[in-house]
Amino acid sequence: MTSRTPSPTRRFTATATFLAALVLATSACTSGQASPTAAPVPSASASASASPVVSATATAPPSYKPADAKGKAQNVPVPVLPEAAKKKTKEGLEAFARYWFQLLSYGYETGDTTRLTELTSPSCRACEKAKAVIKGWHEGGRWIVGGRTSTPAVSTTFLVAPDGNYQVAIQVSQSALSYFNPDGTLYRSDPKPDDTGNLMLSVYRNGSWFVNNIQPIVG
Repeated sequence: MTSRTPSPTRRFTATATFLAALVLATSACTSGQASPTAAPVPSASASASASPVVSATATAPPSYKPADAKGKAQNVPVPVLPEAAKKKTKEGLEAFARYWFQLLSYGYETGDTTRLTELTSPSCRACEKAKAVIKGWHEGGRWIVGGRTSTPAVSTTFLVAPDGNYQVAIQVSQSALSYFNPDGTLYRSDPKPDDTGNLMLSVYRNGSWFVNNIQPIVG
């Protein structure tokens, strides 16, 4: 996982739109000197066809806009836990690992690490460091551009280690990062870091996966 904690000079301080169309029945008329005749009584089918017709057109949801030099990201899609990631299987653990890094990426874009925290032990030092960067640079009007994280490769033998953890090897790729001050000035830019190999240590408890630690794979 790539974590770079900048040191700022001061403390981090459609609805649907409905369109209605009304169909009106035409009125009868008389002409000449002929005696008036009674207007025909509309049939049930005619009455039904003359009823107002309402059509609804739902507006598209707000479009996603990544952060840029002008401001923060908007309408960032919230990662959804895949059904597979809920299961205690090899495929489930690998799906969960991908989901975890999607949450990390979401954090860099939005500053929201709530779900990430729920699924991660506070003893994971690398995780806490990354969350500190995210939190600090989304306070007081600050924001981050970039930092989107992906996992090109994820694999596990699905064997339990002596410490009780399942191990997942993960290749992590992260885009370049730029840090902006509240007034819109650029504080610092970091180039895209090299992809890293990481080992996620996880356990399955209370019907879901939980991360105990993430550490770099050395050598």
